[in-house]
Amino acid sequence: MKRWTRFLLKLVTLTVLCSGAFFVTRNLLLCRKSFQGNWEEFGDPTNKELRYYYYKSLHLSDQGSVCSETIGGNGTAIPHTPPNKPDGSPRATRVTENDYLNMTSDCVAFKRTRKYVTFPLSEEEKVFPIAFSIVIHENVEMFERLLRGIYTPQNVYCIHVDRKSSGKFFLAVRAVASCFANVFLTRKLEDVVYASWSRVQADLNCMEDLLKSQVQWKYLLNLCGMDFPIKTNAEIVRKLIELNGKNSLESETPSGIKRKRWEFHHEIKTSVSRTDQKKSPPPIKTPMFTGNAYFVVSREFVSHLFSNPEIQNFMKWSEDTYSPDEHFWATLQRIPTVPGSYPPNSKYHMSDMASIARLVKWSYLEGNIWEGAPYPKCSGTHRHAVCVYGLGDLNWILQQHHLFANKFDPDVDDIALQCMEEYLRHKAIYGKGFV
Repeated sequence: MKRWTRFLLKLVTLTVLCSGAFFVTRNLLLCRKSFQGNWEEFGDPTNKELRYYYYKSLHLSDQGSVCSETIGGNGTAIPHTPPNKPDGSPRATRVTENDYLNMTSDCVAFKRTRKYVTFPLSEEEKVFPIAFSIVIHENVEMFERLLRGIYTPQNVYCIHVDRKSSGKFFLAVRAVASCFANVFLTRKLEDVVYASWSRVQADLNCMEDLLKSQVQWKYLLNLCGMDFPIKTNAEIVRKLIELNGKNSLESETPSGIKRKRWEFHHEIKTSVSRTDQKKSPPPIKTPMFTGNAYFVVSREFVSHLFSNPEIQNFMKWSEDTYSPDEHFWATLQRIPTVPGSYPPNSKYHMSDMASIARLVKWSYLEGNIWEGAPYPKCSGTHRHAVCVYGLGDLNWILQQHHLFANKFDPDVDDIALQCMEEYLRHKAIYGKGFV
């Protein structure tokens, strides 16, 4: 009874302050400040009126009709011209490092104006914190929009910035992180060289720091700067609960060409080059497997890496291989003694489409699905043979079971990214997509 009395008093107060706007005009300018706390303080969180108003105060995109028609309508993309210039130069509205340095000078205002969700949206999410390792080197706007897309106060986020990144980029990322108690830069930064061990080491550095965090996270997901979620935090939590301690990442039998990556010693300078020097066999009992750099792994898996002598030896052995991020994690996933792993038997092979870690469209596999292609053609553009998604990809993307998709870039198609942001925000508040 006291709870209902308290709720009615708050509701009356809010109605007076807003002069009827809550139920009639939804006047955000008058009422927004009243909804900075947890909506459960105002009553039943399933109340449609409360959720409608809270969604309106936190909506992110002005592309509502385009997004709902493309994602929630008939599934066909509305033709539009991507906002990047014909010469490929950045769009005029790009948010710069200086902009973020200015915005984060007042963290309270930054979180409010950037519309971060600053409290758990459900008890289920509150009791299941997740850890994230985010490895980035450029484009602070994309990084910040990724962070906003996955941010909740119960999770914890470790950021690794490539030591080669510009000083202004580093300062801007650090400024954004400083506005959140649960977001931090890893203590040890690597000079990341493409296809070298440094890419694995960047994640390992974050793993060590995350294990020392006071947040008792359950699973770790690693990301790069052009990833974006395609599930809400609540959906991610449910997927992780379903794993029941198992990991999810690509792990398959390697081709003959990929075996060369670890059969020879490689020299790492500003790039990786193969020598004629043969390496010793891998110091593990199980075969080698290949996959990609991205994973969904349990806390027990991460702890095991730093406590098991066999894995430590395998790490050291892998340091002079080519692109170890594409066989190190995949092989660990098939060692029976590793927590959350699967046996090395071919019955347990897992492709990137079968795992939930990351959705990627490779240009050489795109085509007509009725003729056997794994996915339709990219509606955006390609970078290093990977689709940078456009608006026309969203309907297909959101039908997949993955947690994240790669690649998104606001300089390629900002409307596609805005629609993903708004779709996820709508689903986080209402529990369903556009109707």
